[in-house]
Amino acid sequence: MAPVIDREQDISEPRGADDDDSRHVRITPGRRKPGSRLDKWLHTRLPRLSRTMLQRLIREGAITVNGLPTKASYEPEMEDVIDVLLPPPEPTDITPEDIPLDILYEDDYLLALNKQTGIVCHPAHCAQTGTLVNGLVFYADSLSKGGDSFRPGIVHRLDKNTTGVLLVAKTDEAHWRLCMQFEKRTIHKTYLGVVEGIVDLDGDTIDQPLSSHPTVKDRFVVAPKSLRDMMHKHAVTRYKVTERFAGYTLVEMYPVTGRTHQLRVHMSYIGHPMMGDTLYRGHWVSERDLTGEGATEPLMDFQSLHARRIEFVHPITQQRTTIEAPVPAKLQRAIDLLRQYRPHKPRTGADGKRP
Repeated sequence: MAPVIDREQDISEPRGADDDDSRHVRITPGRRKPGSRLDKWLHTRLPRLSRTMLQRLIREGAITVNGLPTKASYEPEMEDVIDVLLPPPEPTDITPEDIPLDILYEDDYLLALNKQTGIVCHPAHCAQTGTLVNGLVFYADSLSKGGDSFRPGIVHRLDKNTTGVLLVAKTDEAHWRLCMQFEKRTIHKTYLGVVEGIVDLDGDTIDQPLSSHPTVKDRFVVAPKSLRDMMHKHAVTRYKVTERFAGYTLVEMYPVTGRTHQLRVHMSYIGHPMMGDTLYRGHWVSERDLTGEGATEPLMDFQSLHARRIEFVHPITQQRTTIEAPVPAKLQRAIDLLRQYRPHKPRTGADGKRP
């Protein structure tokens, strides 16, 4: 018996002048795969479209099942007729810019950057400039294509104001091999940050799912229990206290999953937002705030979160590799001031022992 396979038909149909570049793709599953969402299932067959793009097309009705609108969570059945109206291709030329890059490591297959604060990783459209990708296109002779024309070389991301080590793939093979390590969670990342308040536990695991904020764009929250069977993403963070100060704590964080803003949301959730992270209930601080004297302008006017270390298997040589990024000057200054002016004095009971 011949093996059953998914049958994919690419149907090019005449369209109006406004959408000459659109294509109609029809896919009929040859077998049912329980637990496979439509957006994820389609991504394996149309890898040039990100899951975010596929979810948007589903919401807009550009993807139908058996001629009817559907949801991203729908599980394709055998013999379903899935029609996809692909959007016209966007311009993909990214403007090269001579942006200084702090390179921690480089070989023929990948490089590691020490990302600075205030810069985003990649453009959202071809006209956007001033991103790390603009600098990478100027600097590198080759970058992996990945699955998104606006993200050449980008394997993972850091928030705009998060600093630290960031991996970039130069070849497609290096890219997909690194992505497999991220998917299997065999890449280990260590973040360093100063949080507000004195963390009582020396270490713990925060296992709380995340969802988009119901009213604030680009903000995330721990998913309410009423929504945990709907639109949420599993998120797990481990942390360890490194040093305590009066009113603040230096912590190392180890993300088990890699959700957007995960560390910031989780630490705020347990009552210890990042110093400077006003999006998640943190506060800007000045030298005067920490010492009682000195300058009043913000010392940390962004989240005090630094990707300090990444450990992975080199995608080509298969050697275990560790890359570290030095602590940025402003964060190190804040830590130094806390050590000097805000030493922690543990609480003690009547017997002189810590309760």
